[in-house]
Amino acid sequence: MNGTIKVCDIEKYYGTKDNITKAVNRISFEVRSGEFVGVMGASGSGKTTLLNLMSTIDKVTSGHIWYGDTDITALSEDQLADFRKEHLGFVFQDFNLLDTLTLEENITLALSIRKRPAAEIKEKAGAIMEELGIADVKKKFPYQVSGGQKQRCACARALITRPDLIFADEPTGALDSKSAQTLLETFETMNQRLGATILMVTHDAFSASYCSRILFLKDGEIFHELRRGSGKRRDFLNQILEVLSLTGGELSHAE
Repeated sequence: MNGTIKVCDIEKYYGTKDNITKAVNRISFEVRSGEFVGVMGASGSGKTTLLNLMSTIDKVTSGHIWYGDTDITALSEDQLADFRKEHLGFVFQDFNLLDTLTLEENITLALSIRKRPAAEIKEKAGAIMEELGIADVKKKFPYQVSGGQKQRCACARALITRPDLIFADEPTGALDSKSAQTLLETFETMNQRLGATILMVTHDAFSASYCSRILFLKDGEIFHELRRGSGKRRDFLNQILEVLSLTGGELSHAE
């Protein structure tokens, strides 16, 4: 893939002819390789629908989504399944780790299924676990480690295949503030030091302040965009809160 994801004039309608809901209304934007993009908006703004469309979980009513030269809106179900496996990564709110596998086995499962050479798998997993600070617990099972270590394992699993884009839908939603901050710092490491491209849907201003760019949705449309630039995260958080106060988005933030 050439590194740029292009969302081109996409629409998503639900319902029947007499009662149509426009969940996403003619949205266009790009995500460049190495960006950490946040999507914000109040409940019903279309942010989760947008993530589902970009991650191949749902299909557009009209428009196109390009990953490099591949238009995913033109792929069959089988092609979409292969594309998802080869090009996309996911960090789920509840981790979705397999309790019968060690952390290392959870992380390497996708590569093992693809029958990659054992030496390659060991090298890739070792480097990522070291970077994310879980190398010392790699032989433990999920029920033997802390919530924070499970989070980092889930992040390592999403990273191991070097996906074009990692999706995170409200990843801090079920976490206490300390665990949430740890996860966000892990995302920052993944993005800045490991080159991961991340799209995170959140209603939480504190979480969004870790992003490099934020798209604000209202009634299925992008109505505002913020870029962090080289400023402090604290200043970016204040900018986010200002925009949210105009949208009716939930004002959720922490120190």
